[in-house]
Amino acid sequence: MLSEYRQEISELKQKNAHFAKIFEKHNELDQKAKDADEGRLHLSDAELEQIKKEKLLLKDEALKMILEYKKEQES
Repeated sequence: MLSEYRQEISELKQKNAHFAKIFEKHNELDQKAKDADEGRLHLSDAELEQIKKEKLLLKDEALKMILEYKKEQES
């Protein structure tokens, strides 16, 4: 997720517990979605759709935090 911000992600995970939790939850949901897509986890279409929506919301929140952090570091 957001590999172009690798440094900022690493720093935020250490400095911000909320960010670390969001990042971890996103990764868990990403793995569930991959497992479902590859047949290792059986989910209904509705369950998979819900996972993907939640994952996107977490990614958006994480990106917002990354961009705010990056802006603070540049000023």
